[in-house]
Amino acid sequence: MASLRELSKKPEILTGGHRMCAGCGASVVVRQIMLALDGPAVVANATGCLEVATTIYPYTAWRCSWIHSAFENAAATISGVEAAYRTLLRQGRISEGWRFIAFGGDGGTYDIGLQSLSGALERGHRIVYVCYDNGAYMNTGIQRSSATPLGAATTTSPAGKVVPGKRQHRKDLTAIAVAHNIPYVAQASPSHWNDLVTKAQKAFAADGPAFLNVLAPCPRGWRHGSHETIEMARLAVETCYWPLYEVENGVWRLTYKPRQKKPVVEWLKRQGRFRHLFAENREAVLEEIQRHVDTNWQALLQRCGTT
Repeated sequence: MASLRELSKKPEILTGGHRMCAGCGASVVVRQIMLALDGPAVVANATGCLEVATTIYPYTAWRCSWIHSAFENAAATISGVEAAYRTLLRQGRISEGWRFIAFGGDGGTYDIGLQSLSGALERGHRIVYVCYDNGAYMNTGIQRSSATPLGAATTTSPAGKVVPGKRQHRKDLTAIAVAHNIPYVAQASPSHWNDLVTKAQKAFAADGPAFLNVLAPCPRGWRHGSHETIEMARLAVETCYWPLYEVENGVWRLTYKPRQKKPVVEWLKRQGRFRHLFAENREAVLEEIQRHVDTNWQALLQRCGTT
């Protein structure tokens, strides 16, 4: 478990003064993960909110080696850097201890970058790929992605009289990463900082690829107050919409179980993107969301051997 006192003494790798939105979950996620790092690192950043707002020329908020990649190839870029490092290490031209990290949003991970990510995981590069999942293409106008929940209103899945927002459930990308049989995969939330930092430490220590899928609430796209970001992340966990677990060398383990599982409407009703679901004749959509959450939660409990 991470010590808050020890973490508070570590230097910030992502500095303040960047131009992420007030209340942005992604910047909190990055700061927590980078606090788990010991030693030098190279970061590859896919195009997206994080990249655009932390590196407005001629400034940068990163205190480490950093590479901007296109939307679709952050995993391939960091794979190439890691391969070059291994070559230089064998030649005795560089010291050991470097870590290689890629950050991408759900657009650049669930969708556009999935092929690149899958290839990097399959090849076995010792990298840590972090998806900051805010549930849409927030940087380019809040378009739906395959991480967008059922019923959410976006600019490309608008809610109307006929269509109640996005028609599909979100893709289970964490399970897709697990299917690659890599050393470490975890799902985390910035609301549970100790859990997230501990998982990041395990990811950095893994002897091979590691994947972290971390919820990153977006006040602009989710339509909640900028002061409510951590509370929204916590509610996602407490309702089991976003359960916290890890898969280490093929062994599934639940890392947090709510004392009393809350109904998913407690999370949905706090977000403007779901406001239309609480109008008349939308009960079926709410029931389907709850059914889907319950089914996935029970399946996860079975996989983890938890009752």
